[in-house]
Amino acid sequence: MTADLAPADPLAPGVDSPTWPAEFAARYRAAGHWRGETFGGFLRERAAERPDRIALVDPAPVRRTWTYRELDERADRLAAGFTARGIGRGDRVVLQLPNVGEFVEVVFALFRIGALPVYALPAHRETEISHFCSFTGAVAYVVPDLHAGFDHRVLASRVKERTPSLRHVFVVGDPGEHTALSDVPCEPVARREEPEPHEVAFLQLSGGTTGVPKLIPRTHDDYIYSLRGSNEICGVDADTRFLVALPAAHNFPMSSPGWLGVLHAGGTAVLCPRPDPATAFPLVERERITMTGLVPPLALVWTEAGPQAEQDLSSLELVLVGGAKYSVEAARRLEPALGCRLMQVFGMAEGLVNYTRLDDDHETVVTTQGRPISEDDEIRIVDDAGLDVPEGEFGQLLTRGPYTIRGYWRAPAHNATAFTEDGFYRTGDIVRRTATGHLVVEGRAKDQINRGGEKVAPEEIENIILAHPAVHDVSVVAVADDYLGERSLAYVVLREGAGPLKPVAVKRFVRERGVAAYKVPDLVEFVDALPQTGIGKVSKKQLRSAAEQH
Repeated sequence: MTADLAPADPLAPGVDSPTWPAEFAARYRAAGHWRGETFGGFLRERAAERPDRIALVDPAPVRRTWTYRELDERADRLAAGFTARGIGRGDRVVLQLPNVGEFVEVVFALFRIGALPVYALPAHRETEISHFCSFTGAVAYVVPDLHAGFDHRVLASRVKERTPSLRHVFVVGDPGEHTALSDVPCEPVARREEPEPHEVAFLQLSGGTTGVPKLIPRTHDDYIYSLRGSNEICGVDADTRFLVALPAAHNFPMSSPGWLGVLHAGGTAVLCPRPDPATAFPLVERERITMTGLVPPLALVWTEAGPQAEQDLSSLELVLVGGAKYSVEAARRLEPALGCRLMQVFGMAEGLVNYTRLDDDHETVVTTQGRPISEDDEIRIVDDAGLDVPEGEFGQLLTRGPYTIRGYWRAPAHNATAFTEDGFYRTGDIVRRTATGHLVVEGRAKDQINRGGEKVAPEEIENIILAHPAVHDVSVVAVADDYLGERSLAYVVLREGAGPLKPVAVKRFVRERGVAAYKVPDLVEFVDALPQTGIGKVSKKQLRSAAEQH
C-alpha cells in the first residue's frame, strides 16, 4: 500500500500505520467526503455561529452547562496550559474519564494542539492502562480522583512509576500527589499552529482478539466525514438533544452520531453518569432528550422499564441500538415500549458503519443491521478461501472506504493479516446482504466474545488463568445469553493432585490480576480434559457446542 503523504511528516498516518493510497485520497476529496475540516476548527466555527447556544450539559452531581463560546474558550485555555507543560503536537495522552464535562474539554484542548488522545475506558485497570501508556509513549494520563468506588490516583501512581515517558498525571477532582486538571488552564499567548486535516487526530481501541487492544488511528478528515454522514442519516441538527448514555470514549456514543456528531451539527450533548433507567429517564424528561444510543442489553432494560416509567419520555424521538447483535424479538418490543423510533447500527471503531434508515419499513428495521453510510463504502462478503460468496449467502465481511482505516497504529505484523493486499479490512464478522443492500449479522468469525458490546479476548483470560498454580489447561468460549448477547465460560483442567478449586476462586484470581471487570469469566466449569482437533489443538468448536447446553 502506497502512502498518500511523505514519510518525513511525523504526524502523517502513513508513518505509524498504512494510509489511503493517493488515488483513493484524491477520489474521496473530489467526492466531497474529505473537506479539510479539523475538530478544533469546527468547534471554533460553531462558537462563532451560535455562541450562546448550549453545547454540553453535565447534570451530576450539580448541573453544569457549556455554551459553544464557553466550550471553545475553555478548550483554548486548557490547550495553552498543556502547551506550557511541554505537551505538544504528536504527543500521546491517555484519557480515562467517565461521562463528565472535563472529558470533552480535554479532548478539544488536545485537538487544538495536535496532541493525540488515547481513549481508555473507565473499566480499564492496571494491565490495560500500563500497556496503553508504555506502547504509545504517553506523556500524560488524565483520570478522575474516584469513580465507582475506585481510586484512579493510586492506579496512576503505579503506572507512572513503571512508564518513563509519563511526565504528567492530571486529575479531575482531588489530585492527591498529582496535578489537578483545574490548575492547568492558562491564558493563550498567541494563535498556535494547529493540526492538518489529513493528520491523525486520536487513537481508539480495537476490540482485540489476542489480548490488549490494538490502536486505531483516526484522522480529522475521515472521522468528521463519518460524523456528517451519520448526522444526515439520523436527522441530527441544531435542535437535537443527545443523551450520552454509554461511556463517552466508546466509538458508538462518540460518532454514531454521538456527542461529536451532535456538536458538529450545533446541537446539545447531555452526559449521563449511569445508563440505568433510574438515572437516565429523569434526564430524558428534564433535558427533553430527542435521541440516544444503547447497546442491546441496555436497550432491553429500557424496554422493560419504559411502560412503567413515571417520567415523561415523549421528547424521545429516536433510539439507536448497536455495539452487538440485537435480537429480532427484542427489536420488535422497543418502539411500543418507549414510544419512539428504532434505528439499528452495525459498525466498528476501525471504520465502516451501517444504519437502518428512517424511511425503512418496520420489518427491515427489526431484522437487519442497516446499510453503509457512504456510496464509497466497498463491501465484499467472502468464504474461507477469500472468494466472493453468492449474493444473499453468509460469509466473512471485508470492507474499505473513506473512513475505514488502512492499518492499525504501529502493528505491521498484525496489519499483514488484518488487511488484504488491496486494502480491504477483514472485519471478522459473518454477514449476508439482502436484495436492498442491508446487512444481516450472524456472528463473529473470530473467537472474540462480545459481552454486551464489550469485547473479551479469550487468549488474554486464558493466559491469566493458566498462571494459577492449580490449573493445567483452560479454554474460554462464548455462551449465548439473552441479556448480554454472549457471556464467557472458562473450561478449566486442574493439575493432577491439585486440591479442590471452586469457580469463585478462579474468578477472584482473574480479578486480582487487575483487568477490567467485564473480562472476569461469567462461568467456570471444571473438566477432565479439553477436546482436541486432529492435529492436537484445542477444539473451540467442540467446546462451543458443549457450551450451548448452558
